[in-house]
Amino acid sequence: MCRRPAGFTLLEVLVALVVVGVALGALVRAGSLVLGHQAEIEQRTLALWVADNVLAEARLEGQTSPGRRQGETEQGGRRWYWETLTEPAPGGELIRVDVVIFSDTSRDDPVVNHTGFLPL
Repeated sequence: MCRRPAGFTLLEVLVALVVVGVALGALVRAGSLVLGHQAEIEQRTLALWVADNVLAEARLEGQTSPGRRQGETEQGGRRWYWETLTEPAPGGELIRVDVVIFSDTSRDDPVVNHTGFLPL
């Protein structure tokens, strides 16, 4: 009877290293995707807060006249640019305010489009 010596062969070690390498590569890629999405979510959250603040200011000012407005504000250590379009809502009992938020890096691509309603 011939006994095999205990231990791993070179082929088994190489296969194990390939499996570990592929798994580590997948983990690194997943980690980088999570960080990218986290930054995007943070930007969208801050932009939504800016939009809510613009709507709250319009509500406090009693702004019910139709038209467009533009402005800028700072939130979260960043500069944000906003545009509003105010028009009567269907039914005639409310005012619809569409708020578009742009980041300080891109005035071409909006970060958030948000709609709110104000009483007449």
